[in-house]
Amino acid sequence: MSTSSLRDANPQTLSAGFTTSIWFLAGSLPLLIAVAERLNASDAHTASWIFVSYLSCGFSGIGLSLYYRQPIAIGYTIPGLIYVGTVAGQFSLSEIVGANIVAGVIIVTFGAFGLGSFLLRILPLPIVLGMFAGGILSYMTRLVTATVEEGLIGGATILGYLLGRFLAYNRLPPLFLALIFGGIASGLVTDGQIPTANWIAPSINIPNATFSITAILTIALPMVILSAGLGTVQGLGFLKSQGYKVKANSITLVVGIGSTISAIFGGVPTIVARSAGAIVAGVEAGPPQQRYIGAVVASLSLIIIGLFAMPLASLVGLLPKAYVIVIAGLAIFSALEDAIEKAVTSDMKSGALVSFCVAATPFSIFGITSSVWAIVAGIAMSAVVERRAFKLSDEER
Repeated sequence: MSTSSLRDANPQTLSAGFTTSIWFLAGSLPLLIAVAERLNASDAHTASWIFVSYLSCGFSGIGLSLYYRQPIAIGYTIPGLIYVGTVAGQFSLSEIVGANIVAGVIIVTFGAFGLGSFLLRILPLPIVLGMFAGGILSYMTRLVTATVEEGLIGGATILGYLLGRFLAYNRLPPLFLALIFGGIASGLVTDGQIPTANWIAPSINIPNATFSITAILTIALPMVILSAGLGTVQGLGFLKSQGYKVKANSITLVVGIGSTISAIFGGVPTIVARSAGAIVAGVEAGPPQQRYIGAVVASLSLIIIGLFAMPLASLVGLLPKAYVIVIAGLAIFSALEDAIEKAVTSDMKSGALVSFCVAATPFSIFGITSSVWAIVAGIAMSAVVERRAFKLSDEER
């Protein structure tokens, strides 16, 4: 990083970056390992998958964030990863790898031919924000549940956050105090048992790829929708709502290249991360022109996780689940608040509200998740009951 980038680092940006690092470690890594086990992938294949995927996301995030001076966090698609787990028994590992490679190539095409920017232009921002808010609402409901079930950990973590908000001191961010207070409470209730670390050195293992028409139709097309059409659109839409001039095509192109590289080694497509982006690009991550530092810190953590993935995954057991859930909810709170405010105060608040409600309801039709249907329902609502605003929005786009 340059000297100017170091000067942009401050407690708020660093706190957001470290909080996102905990999310990457405790929120997404165990899920990836669980899906790899369901696919009957070998330990060597799993280690290679994690190594290449996390390094690809990390270097992409660092490069994009530093180049554009914007908080662009790159991760892999969680809904896509879950979807791969659901089709594990229907297709071989090589067919899944081939389908994901095709998905990566399609996403590269999106970026190369300007379709990334096209998607942002044709989708009304209030409806995208409604979808974004509905999609992350579950973090807040899980926060409430975790606090009720683990009162000491949840209460202490929230107390630290509220104290930070009350003090309103830039050098003492609320999330930092939440991490400290919750960490102390977690230490008081844990039994001190240390899990055995399963060390597997990083390696490069390229699995066989089989290009099956059935697998491509079943896996590749939903993957494109879940990543480029859902995850990246949500991530870029939130950045746009924060006042950033988003270079959608260039970012989509980089994401597509990362997706293809990840797929070659058995991974799923990468995206502009929605949850991580809500943390590093939210209002609590510092001044807008400095928030990119949080994304750089979070991206560096992805590289570290990639290098030490297997032992870190076993050590995640040291963190109480309630602590991770509450921290994630608090980190996303300001982003949720901001998205809801901008969505419901717009001229298309009915469409935004419908989009929010549909996205907040977990379901799938024809293998397509509720977040995609939220866009369809929101646009339909605005087109019918908010015709004037929808028409003006269409003309502006």
